[in-house]
Amino acid sequence: MRKILLAVLGLVLIATLAFFALAPGIVERSMNQVVAIPLKITPRARALHATLQIADMHADTLLWQRSLLDRSDRGQIDLPRLLAGHYALQVFSSVTKTPKGQNYDANPSDTDNITALTIADLQPPRTWGSLLQRSLWHAQKLDRYAAASNGQLRAIHSPADLDRLLADRAGGQKVVGAMLSIEGLQDLEGRLANLDVLYRAGFRMAGLAHFFDNEVAGSMHGEAKGGLTPLGRQVVRRMEALGMVVDVAHSSHATIAEVLAMAQRPVVASHGGVQATCKVNRNLTDDEIRGIARTGGVIGIGYWDAAICSTQPAAAAAAIAHVRDVAGIDHVGLGSDFDGAVMTGFDASQLAAVTQALIDRGFSDGDIAKVMGGNVLRVLKAGIAPGAR
Repeated sequence: MRKILLAVLGLVLIATLAFFALAPGIVERSMNQVVAIPLKITPRARALHATLQIADMHADTLLWQRSLLDRSDRGQIDLPRLLAGHYALQVFSSVTKTPKGQNYDANPSDTDNITALTIADLQPPRTWGSLLQRSLWHAQKLDRYAAASNGQLRAIHSPADLDRLLADRAGGQKVVGAMLSIEGLQDLEGRLANLDVLYRAGFRMAGLAHFFDNEVAGSMHGEAKGGLTPLGRQVVRRMEALGMVVDVAHSSHATIAEVLAMAQRPVVASHGGVQATCKVNRNLTDDEIRGIARTGGVIGIGYWDAAICSTQPAAAAAAIAHVRDVAGIDHVGLGSDFDGAVMTGFDASQLAAVTQALIDRGFSDGDIAKVMGGNVLRVLKAGIAPGAR
């Protein structure tokens, strides 16, 4: 009997170890998919792309249990692929909570998929029950990656950091900047003071809401879809004072309108699309595009189906062209949502496909340089400078 009991316990232990070793990878493979499409990239496009300072405003890589420093066969971003794609800056978002049955139309705020993932990933127990601690863990992960990258991944906290990064790249160094953002300020846990905690941890951008309404703002995918709460208005003002960029991606139309009415600094929509080319409720109207441009901000266009109604680079170029036509070339950039539970036709290493699509659409080399990174770098440099306190 004792031998049988030991054998059973051994099998349970093996099954448990197998679960923790394999489950996170299986989950990610099912969610962050690259379904390759034919990409015809000309020598001219490759040569132009190699001269660009690529900047992308949104990726969710820190959520997953794999090293950012190693080339992976899953997901869409890691440091080797960023280097291959000639990236200057990648903004990494902290995802802390998503609702069960997540959809683009209406989600409650009382369920959470991420708790199970934090446990399966063997994250510190402090993260299992605290959204704030989940974001602080993501910041700690990024700092560790930067420290172990032999100088190839550099955390960006200030305009001076960004200037040094670009100067070093101009001097021939192969280095990528990494900036921290937040996908939904539910991680404040209802306390304004926690915004300063997140700022001290390195966060320099934050989306007000994600897939559900929270204590700060209504979500485009929430049940009420209201505007800013009283706390939310305090949060926007404090973000502007600290030098944290306000991101309206996923925000309800009411929230976007209220943010644009009160904004004193550039506002971004970090990742998504436009309703004119893809009629999805989370995408921006022309009035919202103009409103973001009036703040001096920028709109990041993604590459997944719900953003551009396709996974073809030409569809991303069409959305980019629409923003240019509505608001001007200075107000559009990239917001891939790579590693954000999306299916794309290419990964970060193949981003020259978007450069090719812009060439095919007739964009000049100078305008392509703005779209592929120049606009985002300009706006982020201004936005992370501390404001009047």
